[in-house]
Amino acid sequence: MMEKQSFAEDCRALAAELGSGQTRRDLIRSALALGVAPAALALGGGAARAQSGKEVVLVNFGGVAMKAFDEAFVKPFAAQGGKIVLDGSGALNGKILTMVQSRHVTWDICDSGITGLAELSPHGALEKIDYSIVDKKKLDPTFAYDEGVVNYMFSSVLAWDKSKVSGEPTLADFFDTKKYPGRRMMRKDSQAMLELALIADGVPKDKLYPLDVKRAFAKIATIKKDLLFWNSGSESQSLMRDGECVMGLLWHTRANVLADETQGRVTYTFKDGLLQPGLWVVPKGNPAGKEAMRAIASMQQPEGQVKLLAAMGNGPSNPAADALVPAELKKKNPSDAANAAIQAKINAEWYKANHSKTFQSFLDLISS
Repeated sequence: MMEKQSFAEDCRALAAELGSGQTRRDLIRSALALGVAPAALALGGGAARAQSGKEVVLVNFGGVAMKAFDEAFVKPFAAQGGKIVLDGSGALNGKILTMVQSRHVTWDICDSGITGLAELSPHGALEKIDYSIVDKKKLDPTFAYDEGVVNYMFSSVLAWDKSKVSGEPTLADFFDTKKYPGRRMMRKDSQAMLELALIADGVPKDKLYPLDVKRAFAKIATIKKDLLFWNSGSESQSLMRDGECVMGLLWHTRANVLADETQGRVTYTFKDGLLQPGLWVVPKGNPAGKEAMRAIASMQQPEGQVKLLAAMGNGPSNPAADALVPAELKKKNPSDAANAAIQAKINAEWYKANHSKTFQSFLDLISS
């Protein structure tokens, strides 16, 4: 299976970038754009192994996520008598599948996403989420799947350079090079890019699925000669920051930092964006068994999720967190009620059935 940089992995990369190659003033200013405490940026990741059925090994992509997860999730679970051990080595889909197939599973909970669900579920590599323990009332049921449950939210959004684009452009304007000349950028992945192309072409946000892939490809093809494709979050940020593109489709976390580091020259909107979940997934045959479900249930508490928003920019998955989010973070929060209301929501079931073939067809389209 092809490993692409996931949103979770980019969170680690973003934190690392903020901690190197910049002046202290730039570092602090960029960190504050995500709400990251500068002292946390130096923290590194480490590996851990489950030693008993009561110890839950949670795998993320290290970096600042280690400190953020410790404050948001590990300490509250410890207060309940549980124990989470963080492993920052990265929950790559290939690693998870190898563990399961070799029957040597050492991880209990993995920070994953829709692609992980789509690539691992067909192989029977994931445990079913036990919703008698994990509370569906503490999340948007749209993102409660049989083999994965939402842990935080993020968005794919439209950003633009105000020095080159007047007014507030729409997704339709992204595809109108006569109205707004100049290069655009999108992710080198079909996920989210197809949905945004269809919205631009007039498909209502609540009528996107099943995706009309041919229609989306045709829309993208209309501006292909003016498109650049980014592979990583850092690349998307540099293309907009350096003026290579007048508009771009990128993750909201990168857009937040861009708005700050360019003093507002680059801005963005959640309008007509795509709201997407990060997911907790549990590898088949995990050592801690049902204790992993108890840990996930603990991580549903809104207070910890607000801490994660402040530390990394990831939106809370529990709607009750809305009332706890500080006013200055609401406009940057993809899952804020007002921001969520103007976005579409991704459909995981469609991707489970269509991800592999659609992704390859997308690569064929943009490389032809």
